[in-house]
Amino acid sequence: MEKAVVLLSGGLDSCTCMAVAQDRGYELYPISFNYHQRHSIELEGAKKIAVHYKVKKHLIIETNMEQIGGSALTDSHIDVPEGDVERQDVPVTYVPARNLIFLSYALGYAEVVGASHVFIGVNSVDYSGYPDCRPAFIEKFQAIADYATTATAVEGKSIQIETPLQKLSKKDIVLLADKLKAPLQYTHSCYKGGEKACGVCDSCKLRLQGFAEAGVKDPIPYETRS
Repeated sequence: MEKAVVLLSGGLDSCTCMAVAQDRGYELYPISFNYHQRHSIELEGAKKIAVHYKVKKHLIIETNMEQIGGSALTDSHIDVPEGDVERQDVPVTYVPARNLIFLSYALGYAEVVGASHVFIGVNSVDYSGYPDCRPAFIEKFQAIADYATTATAVEGKSIQIETPLQKLSKKDIVLLADKLKAPLQYTHSCYKGGEKACGVCDSCKLRLQGFAEAGVKDPIPYETRS
């Protein structure tokens, strides 16, 4: 059975990505990150999702992006803004170079476990304007990945970066997750990270809009459902 490393944050998109990889028949090797984000509830969700899929190992990497700062997700002094689903500018919830760092870890892990694929739930349709979610970024990273490891550069093996959600709307992601019976009850997408999702940040508003358009009930509790 082929192996796949899956970047698993514990949010809606990464959980759906995990479900896609499982549906395609890969042996799953999820990797999550404690990057000193302002809350850990999403990471707790990732642990539950990994258990749900009965994975052999769930790797959790600690990397301190709090020291870099520059984001409302890593700096408690920067307020999480109220959501705007029509936003075009890059919001303060963007974590500088996060996907570049996470994919680099995942690529190294894929080489170690012998995985031929790395799944990441980036999306360029309904997203918050992050530059490291765009197709051009993934294409460039794939080009680097082809030269970055012994497996790819010396042994001629391929480690493919998979982005199954890249061109899907939030509605389509919810429908796909529902079809694959992904355990969305364990997911948490809120940027504020309270016991209940806030319902008003960018991530909550995009998620709620996706569920509403899909006609599927969101299984997690909210402080406010706008």
